[in-house]
Amino acid sequence: MELPLLVGIALILALLIKTFLVQAFSIPSDSMQNTLQRGDRVLVDKLTPWFGSEPERGEVVVFHDPGGWLEDTVTPEPNAVQKFLSFIGLMPSSEEKDLIKRVIAVGGDTVECKENGPVTVNGKSLDEKSFIFPGNTPCNDKPFGPIKVPEGRIFVMGDHRQNSLDSRYHQELPGQGTVSNDEVVGRAIVVAWPLGRWATLPVPDTFDQPGLNAAAAMAPAALGVAGAVPLVLWRRRRLTAGRTAG
Repeated sequence: MELPLLVGIALILALLIKTFLVQAFSIPSDSMQNTLQRGDRVLVDKLTPWFGSEPERGEVVVFHDPGGWLEDTVTPEPNAVQKFLSFIGLMPSSEEKDLIKRVIAVGGDTVECKENGPVTVNGKSLDEKSFIFPGNTPCNDKPFGPIKVPEGRIFVMGDHRQNSLDSRYHQELPGQGTVSNDEVVGRAIVVAWPLGRWATLPVPDTFDQPGLNAAAAMAPAALGVAGAVPLVLWRRRRLTAGRTAG
């Protein structure tokens, strides 16, 4: 088989993977520490949204700027190589302004956090010690609520609570700072780079409390996009609870 044909097939496969399966995104800030570090590359599951699955509590998701969240953020002009790698899905989008946060509440939920108190969802307190940044409080920098999340939207927060301009800080916008499910690109499922930080991103146990209806991700070990394909095909919802968060 001639080299140009092989290259063409490879490009088609890469575009199909980007469109329907996974896409790489780079972490641009410290708002998700220590779960994610600035410069980490994560692979985002784009398959399940195509089949009508919606974001669930506890998941780490990438979403487009709903409007007004990144208006003061300057996006550097990508060079030709960056544009090409973005086009085939091996680098983050060179056009979109995207964010990454953790889903705390979904449509129909009531979420609240008083000063010195935990985040509560539908009256259930969340135990967030396993994922929020060490030394952070759940919301002392910006107490909020109660907020009733509109149907078809999500309420998101960064794991580094004192360094995250998340749903709490955009309550003056339509939806009280919530994000439409339509703006969600997909769920971050694995830290793929650097290799020394390779890890899956499961849902913390606290979101499995009775009445919260959380989902958790179990994934086989894999590296790169090739390994991520079976990962995103893995069934998203557990039939039984009881897996620990990473």
